[in-house]
Amino acid sequence: MRIDVLVAEIGSTTTLVNAFTINETPEFLGRGVSNTTVDTDVLEGLNQAIDNLKSSLDLKTLTYKEMFASSSAAGGLKIVVSGLVYEMTVKAAKEAALNAGANIHYVSAGYLEDDDIDEIKHVNPNIVLVSGGTDYGEKKVAYTNIEKIAALELNIPIIYCGNIENHRRVKKLFETHSQKSYLKIIENVYPRVDFLNILPLRKLIYQTFEEHIIHAKGMHKIREKVNKSIMPTPGSVMEATMLLHEMYGNVITIDVGGATTDIHSIAQPSDEYKKYSEGEALEKRTVEGDLGVFVNFHNVLNSIDRTQLLKRLQFEENVLKDLIDNYSYMPSHPNEEKLVYELTRVCVNRALDRHVGDLRKVYTSSGQKYIPEGKDLTQVKLIVLTGGPLIHLKNTKKIISDYIKNNPNKLMPNINVEICKDYDYIMSSIGVLSLEHKNQAKTILAQSLRK
Repeated sequence: MRIDVLVAEIGSTTTLVNAFTINETPEFLGRGVSNTTVDTDVLEGLNQAIDNLKSSLDLKTLTYKEMFASSSAAGGLKIVVSGLVYEMTVKAAKEAALNAGANIHYVSAGYLEDDDIDEIKHVNPNIVLVSGGTDYGEKKVAYTNIEKIAALELNIPIIYCGNIENHRRVKKLFETHSQKSYLKIIENVYPRVDFLNILPLRKLIYQTFEEHIIHAKGMHKIREKVNKSIMPTPGSVMEATMLLHEMYGNVITIDVGGATTDIHSIAQPSDEYKKYSEGEALEKRTVEGDLGVFVNFHNVLNSIDRTQLLKRLQFEENVLKDLIDNYSYMPSHPNEEKLVYELTRVCVNRALDRHVGDLRKVYTSSGQKYIPEGKDLTQVKLIVLTGGPLIHLKNTKKIISDYIKNNPNKLMPNINVEICKDYDYIMSSIGVLSLEHKNQAKTILAQSLRK
């Protein structure tokens, strides 16, 4: 059988292959699963996942026209960011990198000091972003920093996204430099005060990731199978969230995984709070690297008061201890489901605490007032849940409604907001698929939400 499109999701531990038709009746056909073989050759795990897909679809032969891929294997995309002022150019570059699906491993503001240089070498990033200065504003810091980065000879892409006035000088610096082939220059990510120019940098990060990932350990043969785009998995989820925004308006996507909890939001602020929202990106992604229900299981568990946990679970201590000693990310017993549910609830609540803005109480000459601070999501009409725990556990929509009810000072949507699940677990496939098959991707995504 010849399938229109396959999309591979190559994770650190698991490789999935999703099959789609993209003709006049686009639909999700099925999925194949295998362990990721990043320590040897990712192609092995990819072939095994395709064989598993063939078996699940009861096919003797399987060919395809196109294959896309998203990947968080080989450690994902590690980026360090250097900027001028943390709340301005640093924030802009960081937002663009996060939206593209990167993992931010180090951030610095102002001139790079010796300890900054030491930390960058220790992180061993895949990409360095150097920003700084509005267009035709301050330019010395960004230029000095890119000089220092070039001198490290890291042999990785260096993206300059600062003051446009430095373009000529930066190009001249690299003309005869050993790092010349690694330099990429893009328009300023923060060209004027309170304006974030994220899209050009995000696209360049996607492109740079695709160039880089095929050289990562275990990924060198990936182009033998994948003949279309490859992008970071979290970036693909953001692309899918952008589709949701086009389809349904202001939206939040919540993705709980084994290692991290990611929240993507695309929302205009309310008219009431718009004047307080200057400098906030329309599209925002936060990744909480300490919140996950498998790799970070013990980290989340140890952060919860034991007495309160036992009370919520209605367990005796010996029952909880036995569950912890034999913990499984894929629960097969009601008590295991209760524990994973509680960990998922904690991950969602804390991730929302960090992502969503607040109403702050302030005292003025005219009395007490509430001032909004951070991302205003009060106008969101749809919340989408994805990631294994939120999709497969029962009553996970209640986690969101309870959060809204119990946090009246958070800038969350109304309690009656629509909450949907990504039932087919395909959002990260849909994002990369949408790069070339946008309308079909929208149709298939709506099917997964059962809308």
